[in-house]
Amino acid sequence: MRTVAMRTGAMRAMATRRHSVARQTGWAMAAVVVLAVLVSALITAGLVGSHARAETRHSLVLQADQAAAVLDAADPNDVSTTLQVLRRQRTPTAWRAANGVVRGAALARQAYGRLGQPQPSRAASRQTRVDGRLVLVELRPLSRNRVLVMAREVTTFGPEAGFLWRMLAGLVAGLLVAGLAAWWLSRRISGPLRDTAEVAQRLAAGERGVEVPVDGPREVAEVGESVNALAASLERSEGRQREFLMSVSHELRTPLTAIRGFGEALADGVTMGEQARRAGETILAEAGRLERLVGDLLELARVGAVDFSVDVAPVDLRELVEAAAAVWAERARAAGVDFRLEVPDPAYGPVVAPTDPVRLRQVVDGLAENALRVTPAGRPLVLALGVEGPSGADGACLVEVRDGGPGLSEEDREVAFERGALHDRYRGVRRVGTGLGLALVKALVDGLGATITVEPAPLEGGTAFTVRLPRDP
Repeated sequence: MRTVAMRTGAMRAMATRRHSVARQTGWAMAAVVVLAVLVSALITAGLVGSHARAETRHSLVLQADQAAAVLDAADPNDVSTTLQVLRRQRTPTAWRAANGVVRGAALARQAYGRLGQPQPSRAASRQTRVDGRLVLVELRPLSRNRVLVMAREVTTFGPEAGFLWRMLAGLVAGLLVAGLAAWWLSRRISGPLRDTAEVAQRLAAGERGVEVPVDGPREVAEVGESVNALAASLERSEGRQREFLMSVSHELRTPLTAIRGFGEALADGVTMGEQARRAGETILAEAGRLERLVGDLLELARVGAVDFSVDVAPVDLRELVEAAAAVWAERARAAGVDFRLEVPDPAYGPVVAPTDPVRLRQVVDGLAENALRVTPAGRPLVLALGVEGPSGADGACLVEVRDGGPGLSEEDREVAFERGALHDRYRGVRRVGTGLGLALVKALVDGLGATITVEPAPLEGGTAFTVRLPRDP
């Protein structure tokens, strides 16, 4: 528990050093929105500037054409009329007289000077810079070697400034809305994840019966459901482990009590003669039970270990099954059980499969011992070898153990290979073993890369266990 608590504390410390999902999501969305706002603002400013220049140029062209038409119609020697026309223009305007003198607004005169005082032969549009300002210039040739000059400064934030500011205000409002959405979304995601992490830490600390509130987006909810399923599975597994340990403790206590009682009787000299012999037999029998129980526990632990070894080689299953039958036929005869061996015809030849002969013999012995224990006297016990599927490597070799015992129900068959399941269910109802035999068989079969099934045995009336091994090509 102390190790688990230290590990949980370390996990929490690491979690505090890292940024939360809410903060990361919020910063990421804010960065994306800010980048979008900046890009949109730059594009909008460029579009507005281009539009402003185009509108300014169009307006300037119309004014220049109108002013040139009026001046051409007026008396070129009437300077007062020319000045009146120029004053009516809302745009800085100048003209160059025939003698080369330029008169009029200062901006128009400066822009004309920047252009090098050209003498256009027809209407011309130019642009230049005056004191760093962009100025559009319209030149119109007039009669008697005169030139009309109209200039206008281009201002990006002119009439279109209101539109630009409204767009920027909308972008800023979008940034605020996006920030609020990022905050809400991050809370929506991080809240259930934080609850899930808290439940996981409580589970790691040994607490059981806790559940994660299933909330949030679908993926986050699926994480919560998975943690809940894991917690339920962990609780069931630990419950089975407790039941198993209680069962093993009971099984250990019974023979130990008998051994202790008879041992004390022998030590005190209370048991003498024939009673002493029977006490010794009882002690030997109970010691054998303890040895089988401890052996099964060690085998189960060894099978679950990383260093569990399997030496695979081509094995003639006919020889292996016949050798096992020689042993179990004698034990069945002593118990009054009708033992039978079924193998393919000798003409079929050897039945070879790649497996570990020692481990497979453990499987056969475990199944035969389980079957002999539940089979009444006079009923059959069958050890069979068969071949399934076509000849060659695509088929399978079948090793079957069928008995004429009371059989297993469908519910029994579903938990037949769980440790202690049938033992707890039928204790006091029928003869049971340590509760580990079939679990050990299943672990060995899995280690061999084979499969095992349990079905009713129609002919014998009991249960049939079938081990399927791949056939050697």
